[in-house]
Amino acid sequence: MTARPLPLNDFLVVDLTAHRAGPTAVRQLADWGARVIKIEPTGELIDATGSRRDGPDFQNLHRNKRAMTLNLKSEQGRAIFMKLAERADVIVENYKSDVKHRLGIDYEAVRKINPRIVYGSISGFGQDGPYAGRAGVDQIAQGMGGLMSITGLPGQGPVRVGIAINDTSAGLLLAYGIVVALLDRERTGEGQWVQTSLLEAQIFMLDFQAARYLMKGEVAGQEGNFHPTSPGTGMFQTAISTSRPPATIYGAGSAKPPEPGICSTIPIL
Repeated sequence: MTARPLPLNDFLVVDLTAHRAGPTAVRQLADWGARVIKIEPTGELIDATGSRRDGPDFQNLHRNKRAMTLNLKSEQGRAIFMKLAERADVIVENYKSDVKHRLGIDYEAVRKINPRIVYGSISGFGQDGPYAGRAGVDQIAQGMGGLMSITGLPGQGPVRVGIAINDTSAGLLLAYGIVVALLDRERTGEGQWVQTSLLEAQIFMLDFQAARYLMKGEVAGQEGNFHPTSPGTGMFQTAISTSRPPATIYGAGSAKPPEPGICSTIPIL
């Protein structure tokens, strides 16, 4: 039986990204079948995340990609990039907002030679506005976006989430936007510039906690392992009984029940 082509098999992506947010976006496109050419700076053995090229973090972020080194600060390097851009469907970058303009590889420059290009950008704080020129990292966006004030135990003080949640969510949002732009291009024949940022992604991820404030004026606080709006769910002291165990929900993929003590339960009313 012939393997079914992946949905993005026919699309060529030029990947200018580093760190985590941009590579996450491109990884999604690569996993969905896109042909990805990752442009890497010359002479670097360690990735911007601090991971070795053969390390788990690098291999996870950049799977299913091909790579080439290119000096985009040189005239020859920019010329080669523009040759790639001329036949690409998608370009993705996560520089500080002004870098692509200084290099001469911004959306308007590429659009002149390829009006069908879908150009994806992730920055810390957006492409314009008072913080546009600033670099951004995940933990800063967690703090500025409000996540650290609702994470942790009551009274504990600001606590970061244990994963790079804004990098990954911004990457997923950009990948989603790029695919929508490609669909729109089928109708209009023209590409567009798709943008998001770490701070925008964090505000989006606040979801119902933000809606509580915007619609009801409720300021969310730290709740630890308890749900902020649904009473009766959370972490409770329980006794494991072989005769009549409590209604216990174990984490997804749990190989065995937890030891007697603290379990995540739904109380039986």
